[in-house]
Amino acid sequence: MLSALQPPINVNLPVYEGPLALLLELIERAEMDITAVSLAQVTDQYLQRVRSLEQASADEISSFLVIAAKLIQIKSEALLPRPPVREVGEENPAEELARQLRIYKRFKEIGGWLEERLDLNLRTFLRVAPPPKVEAKLDLSNITLADLLDSAMRVFAREAEKQSLGTVISAPKITIREKIEMIVHRLRGETGATFRGLLGEKPTRLEIVVTFLALLELVKRYRVEARQDSLFSDIDIQTLEEFKEDEEFELEFE
Repeated sequence: MLSALQPPINVNLPVYEGPLALLLELIERAEMDITAVSLAQVTDQYLQRVRSLEQASADEISSFLVIAAKLIQIKSEALLPRPPVREVGEENPAEELARQLRIYKRFKEIGGWLEERLDLNLRTFLRVAPPPKVEAKLDLSNITLADLLDSAMRVFAREAEKQSLGTVISAPKITIREKIEMIVHRLRGETGATFRGLLGEKPTRLEIVVTFLALLELVKRYRVEARQDSLFSDIDIQTLEEFKEDEEFELEFE
């Protein structure tokens, strides 16, 4: 389906591309919604289909057996007189499998749409979402020529105070590891912060870039969550996991 764009990484059998494909077919054939009840009802049919795949290799059939085990657990819990009591944070296998199945169905629909456009030689895609509207923040209605001249004089005065080009000034070295340690230190014992708050007053362009890369590294490691509500607004940072003392981070780039 998406093989024309990128080689798929899944199980390929003569009939089904993977266990989710088989499960989705059984539910759609029964004309049921993707719910915990429908998963329990198609468990026997799924197990019967898996038995027909006995000629496949162990590697190919292993992923089918994982889903089969989840379905058996879901059906067993559905037969209990009372639903099982789960601990706080414990995963509900029925809800998790239903969520995976809905995501798979959505990707399958998108893949079919892309394949249809490819067959029609429609290899360009229009932008559906409108471009973001940037509100003008610079009001020049009350600016006079004297104001502009005064501003220019202040700028030129700052330029005159700079050292000559013959003086070599090396830029301070700023590393991603240092900025990660700074962010961890700021967030230790706190629930969140903002990106501008991490930068401090008058940060250089290099400090902004390296701090942002350090933040991305922590987001990638699921240590913090970053959220920006609107275009150009501040980035809110929330901790997802408590930082350990003297914790080391293995970085691809320093």
